[in-house]
Amino acid sequence: MSDFHKGLVWIRRDLRCTDNATLAHALATCQAVYVVFVFDTTILDVLPRDDRRVAFIHDSVSELATTLTHAGGALIVRHGDPVAEIPSLAKSLGVQAVFAGRDYEPAAVARDRSVARSLDERGIAFEVVKDQVIFEASEILTAQGEPYSVFTPYQRAWLKQVRPVDLAPHGRDADRRRLAVPPTGSGALPSLASLGFEVSDARRMAIPAGESGARQLLDDFLPRMAHYHERRDYPAIRGPSYLSVHLRFGTISIRTLAREAHAAMLRGGDDGRGAQTWLSELIWREFYFMILHHHPRVVAQAFKPAYDAIEWAAGQAADADFQAWCEGRTGYPLVDAAMRQINQTGYMHNRLRMVTASFLVKDLGIDWRRGEAYFAHALNDFDLAANNGGWQWAASTGCDAQPYFRIFNPVTQSEKFDPQGRFIRKYVPELANLPDKALHAPWRADAQTLLDAHVALGRDYPPPRVAHDVARKETLARYAVVKTPAVSGKRDDGLDAD
Repeated sequence: MSDFHKGLVWIRRDLRCTDNATLAHALATCQAVYVVFVFDTTILDVLPRDDRRVAFIHDSVSELATTLTHAGGALIVRHGDPVAEIPSLAKSLGVQAVFAGRDYEPAAVARDRSVARSLDERGIAFEVVKDQVIFEASEILTAQGEPYSVFTPYQRAWLKQVRPVDLAPHGRDADRRRLAVPPTGSGALPSLASLGFEVSDARRMAIPAGESGARQLLDDFLPRMAHYHERRDYPAIRGPSYLSVHLRFGTISIRTLAREAHAAMLRGGDDGRGAQTWLSELIWREFYFMILHHHPRVVAQAFKPAYDAIEWAAGQAADADFQAWCEGRTGYPLVDAAMRQINQTGYMHNRLRMVTASFLVKDLGIDWRRGEAYFAHALNDFDLAANNGGWQWAASTGCDAQPYFRIFNPVTQSEKFDPQGRFIRKYVPELANLPDKALHAPWRADAQTLLDAHVALGRDYPPPRVAHDVARKETLARYAVVKTPAVSGKRDDGLDAD
């Protein structure tokens, strides 16, 4: 017996039909189900008009609309503030309940509370469903009933607790017969231009959008997963899955990815080590979601309050350093290549996110929050929990962070993870003619080597903005205000500092 005659599913970070926990729950509890996506003006209005993420979302919404139509339903599309749009639409459709995937970001939580109050005033239920994570909020706690603040024991608990049912897909094809078309029709999907955006082909993401794009990337990655632990640290080779943006916007479910990784890990053999490492990265994501839920103050403050006493570099010189970092003009080729990659493509390799973050905070002495905000603006796969967690990890201010005295050496990182300079040469072409040995620290090259490569420091490429060994000493002095040194959890097997 259905709980409701009619329901409305509000699609947000779950732009798919397959294994959509919210949609499955609504179809199982309602006789007729409408589906809506809102182009949220409270989010869109502050974005640049050529934001490639909006184009990705638009393409994914278009595919979702087609899928729903073929299944016998329709996608209703609205453009406005969901706090007003959702209750208004729910009332006009005469639904008894609205369903949405649970969101964990503080602003989203506040938004959902407002929507719930407005729906309640109209006598309409609002149900949120776990979909973004395998385990949420307080589902994994310490023996004392407290949230974990160290990753390794959290991961052990996660792996001990996970069951096949936790990773199983949601929904039955037979239930899709309950998808409904609104009496007045869903209307045409608005164009990007009508939404106020114009994203050129050159600005669009280099990966395919929608459920089909996610599946394509997963199919490409699965044969490579066995070598993930060996290749993931090298930005010039195809090591990562490139699925992070799909996971961010929910064009593929976390259950699908975790199920593949967990099964391969249990099989062991050649596939086991790579699968285990990839699953660990997915668990790190859940760890940061959990931290954000229990400690929403981390959005603006250090997880460890003592670290808010640090005095970061400020003033015109610091602003100039920050701008040089943003533009890829620090004089450290690997750092500059990484920053140019994110500026040109919206993507940055995971190791390089750590390298560039460490450089900003511990070489330039700039507040981690400034870097976090820049990544939030530039990253295709920006996710508040993961972005905040990663930056606080690099700055040693977060939970289970690297201790403040471990500082990435940008030259050592370059020599180890881009030894032939293939990545550097792609994004810093002015250095392309330098031999491998000189490429990682061009200021150390002799005059003849620079002349032969047609590189003039200060004209073709900037000299280093800071000397790493000097900056390291200044960082140790800056962090001296912290009375209790951080105790490190190991972020990844390849971490290499000075």
